[in-house]
Amino acid sequence: MTLTVVAPDGVPEIRPGDDLTALLVAALAPVHGDVVLVTSKVVSKAEGRAVPGTDRLAAVAAELAEPGARVVARRGPTTIARTRLGLTLAAAGVDASNVERGTVLLLPVDPDGSARRLRREIAERTGANVGVIVTDTAGRAWRTGQTDIAIGAAGLVVLEEHAGRTDGYGNELAVTAPALADELAGAAELAQGKLTGRPFALVRGRADLVLPLGQDGTGAAVLVRGEGEDLFGYGAREAVVRALAGHPADRAPFGAPAAVAEMSAAIALVLGTPPKQVDGGLVAGPDPRLAALAFAHGWRVEEGPEKAVIRPALP
Repeated sequence: MTLTVVAPDGVPEIRPGDDLTALLVAALAPVHGDVVLVTSKVVSKAEGRAVPGTDRLAAVAAELAEPGARVVARRGPTTIARTRLGLTLAAAGVDASNVERGTVLLLPVDPDGSARRLRREIAERTGANVGVIVTDTAGRAWRTGQTDIAIGAAGLVVLEEHAGRTDGYGNELAVTAPALADELAGAAELAQGKLTGRPFALVRGRADLVLPLGQDGTGAAVLVRGEGEDLFGYGAREAVVRALAGHPADRAPFGAPAAVAEMSAAIALVLGTPPKQVDGGLVAGPDPRLAALAFAHGWRVEEGPEKAVIRPALP
């Protein structure tokens, strides 16, 4: 297989209301089966998401006030946040680079919708059936450095499920699912760079991933884990604080209730004595640590003077 990635120079500064499709077509000349990639930064600029006269901290606070948004972790001035779109990004995706001083840039309101519009307009103007990806830069929890990911997509297979297949040795695959759209975004970024003024890229050689016209596919939204499905819904310090606080709204990020055996093992580890199992619950001696321990595992505690009953929390 041969994969070709092109990221042309000469793209002008994008302003609110600019015809992004015209600029894409002129720069990339896409044909059937190509995948067109565009940075979220220029999509946001064209869609008027630049906010002048606002510092980054104020913009992050405003984004965190949106429904569904929350802090994941903080370390000094650095805030990692889950945005209203479900994306977990530094500074809630608020960007203060490559924009006019005193201006911050917010993420597109609907990155998948932006990708669908660009795909439709490219087809109308050129007749070419292409896949479209809107990219952004993200860090990785266990790795130093950043890479580009897909935050919007249209007309593309974004995720390839391998579960149930077998490898060359006859082993059944259980959870393997390559994030194809993210891999394409990373490949494009190698050609685009960060300081080169190349916001557009074209990947040629994976026409098999491009869907027929009229089928936009799932979009990049399916790459976002649902609340509670992420095993790392809070940073290490934040998880301790949130469990101790025990606010009902925090139950979802901690996930579904743990199994009885897991809850029992956790109690035994912390208290030094295993609990007794009775009537679908667990019984242990009263201990002030139990409430936070149970909360973090999706359970609740009924404290008594001589014993504590621990049961799975109601949905």
